[in-house]
Parts: sequence; C-alpha cells; structure tokens
Amino acid sequence: MANDHYFSASPSSETRERQVHVTLAGRPLTLTTAAGVFSPDGIDRGTRVLLGSVPPPARDGALLDVGCGWGPIAITMALESPDAQVWGVDVNERVLGLARANAAAAGAGNVTIALPDDVPTGLRFRTIWSNPPIRVGKDELHQILLTWLPRLELGGDAWLVVSKDLGGDSLQRWLRDALDPGFHVARASTDKGFRVLRVHRAAE
Repeated sequence: MANDHYFSASPSSETRERQVHVTLAGRPLTLTTAAGVFSPDGIDRGTRVLLGSVPPPARDGALLDVGCGWGPIAITMALESPDAQVWGVDVNERVLGLARANAAAAGAGNVTIALPDDVPTGLRFRTIWSNPPIRVGKDELHQILLTWLPRLELGGDAWLVVSKDLGGDSLQRWLRDALDPGFHVARASTDKGFRVLRVHRAAE
C-alpha cells in the first residue's frame, strides 16, 4: 500500500525485490533490496557519510547497528571485524529477511539480524553505528536511543549520522542532557549536510 513506511513492522506493499551493486569494506557486492524498505535503490547519503567518516569498529566483542535496514552498516562492521559478534536490529520484517540474505551473500557469517526484543538483555556493545530512523518521530527516536546507547560497554563508542535539516544539532543537545554524566556527546564531523555524532562512554 502507498502508506507503507520503512519503519512499518509488516509492510503490505508488493515486495518487488531488486539487485543493487555496492562496495562495503572495500569489497564489491551484489545485494538485494525491495519496495517498502529504506533506501531501496542503494546506499543512502547519510549511511555513506557515516561509513566514510568513522574509525574502524572494535575488533572483537559485540557490535551493534540500530535500524539496520537491508544491512549495509551491519555487513560493513562484520567484514571489518570478522572476530566480532555483530547485531543488526530493526522492526521491519521485510528488511530482516533481506539483511540476513545479504549478510550471507557478503560472506559475513558473524552477523545476527534480529528484532530488538530478541537481543539478549545483558549484552553490552563495544561499538554502535547507526543511521537512526529520524522519521519515526521525536518521541519514538528518543526512546530508541535511550534503549541502546546505555548498553555501550565502558570505554565504548556510538557513532550516529543525522541530517542537519532533520535535527542533527538539536539531537546532539538532547543527548547531552538525556544521557548520564558518564557519556560524552560531541559532533565528530559534518559532511554533505549530515552531522556525525560520537557518543563515548567513559571507561571509569
């Protein structure tokens, strides 16, 4: 249906799968997207900015992609850190299937794609990368971020990409106020109208 959103849990529109040619972690790949998902024609600009500006993820431990979509961020993390356990979470059932298939196609066997509630509650993450779903609305976005950012390990980093026009600066200010004092929030870079925010959890 025309009113499907990429953050719908069960899109009702026709799937209409398509192949896209992308390069992730320096590797050319042919992956699958579909209608009813975010950025079905390839890697969106925000994700490109994020992947092009962040330092490598932690080499091992648990890593997380929040709002994984059809998988480009989670797959990149997995290929760059083959000894890590990478989790990609999303609420859209269609993208969960695509992301699993794409991880397999990329040879990223260390990726687990799951609904948020299926991630073990005690798991903590050394690195979080996310192009968060801004268009779900401010309240829902804040809830998502306050669910996952406190699950950073001590000394861990989260990297978020947000369009300036969609509230990147105000989100940075909100994160500073909303998170515990042990978290440091800063703008790491700006590129093509996007802010890349770093959230660092102090090692204590």
